[in-house]
Amino acid sequence: MNILADECVDRGIVDRLRDDGHEVSYVVEMSPGIMDEEVLALARADNTLFVTADKDFGELVFRQGYVKRGIVLYRLAGLSTNDKAEIISQAISEHGEELLQAFSVITEKAIRVRKI
Repeated sequence: MNILADECVDRGIVDRLRDDGHEVSYVVEMSPGIMDEEVLALARADNTLFVTADKDFGELVFRQGYVKRGIVLYRLAGLSTNDKAEIISQAISEHGEELLQAFSVITEKAIRVRKI
């Protein structure tokens, strides 16, 4: 799966997703500091799954209708990077294609998938 990782995503999560065989583009390696709209344009242009910990993307998706592609917002504060990476990796493995057309929120206990 093609994945775009926001710059707020821990390097360990990016490494884990790459180890899982995903093609991961990382904003930190590409264009750090670009605007949120530019990040979403990258995700839309490449038809990728966008992974972030930044809640502002919900505003862009639902109130402004900015994107119609998959976004995964993870809310895993307080967990180690390894634990976050495991949870995110498992969610992508189990829900893969479903995530590509949804705004999904991953927490320690659940994943909510909302079609967009």
